[in-house]
Amino acid sequence: MLKTARIWLNHFEYHAEHPRSIREDLSNVLTGAERRAISRSIATFQLGEQSEGRTLLALSRRYAARLDCAPLARITELLIHEEARHAELLGAFMDSQAIPRKRRSATELVFRLLRRLAGFQHALSVLIAAELIGNVYYRALEAATRCERLRMLCRTLVADELAHIGFESELLFAMRERRAPFALAIQRRAHLAFFVAAAFVVWHTHRAVLRRAGYGLRSFLGACRSQYAFYLEPPRTAPELGTLRP
Repeated sequence: MLKTARIWLNHFEYHAEHPRSIREDLSNVLTGAERRAISRSIATFQLGEQSEGRTLLALSRRYAARLDCAPLARITELLIHEEARHAELLGAFMDSQAIPRKRRSATELVFRLLRRLAGFQHALSVLIAAELIGNVYYRALEAATRCERLRMLCRTLVADELAHIGFESELLFAMRERRAPFALAIQRRAHLAFFVAAAFVVWHTHRAVLRRAGYGLRSFLGACRSQYAFYLEPPRTAPELGTLRP
């Protein structure tokens, strides 16, 4: 099913043994304008990162047992733990700045509900959509502030999320290989429509941060769409050498 499962397991086990941290000697100063722009936004993302992932883990265990792929369930468990570590890092930064934490968010609740509605592939599709959009957001958050500690935190989160996306996209491609072409085409279009709608909601909710980073609605959706195309759309077949024009 997933030929690189052992490689991914080694990756996540290494990071579990060497959890991320942010240097204490970095400057941790926010201006008043930065604080007003990012406080509610970062609190919303922190809440989304701290999901316990019980539904996703249960689905992965059933799927792994069905395919006799034991590493898959363990990888999912370690990935969820890494997401929890991200929530801790974000929470620690918020506490250092006296930024209040959120108990609930409409966006986070919708993503969590959608992950519970169907099987493992559906839950994985929702998760990777959130992480692709999150990568664009964290890069924007880094650009929206001069606070050294927050900028390093954003880079750290993006580095981890890129590995998550790499694993999840590879797994999704492997799962999609088992579907009929017509059903697969419908599934891809539905997922892209969901992704664009989710990106629009994130823009509406976090536009103060995104605008500080230079994004308008169109450019933000374009950046998210580029991420989606790179990781989730099948590579185009290169033309045969004999068909190339001089």
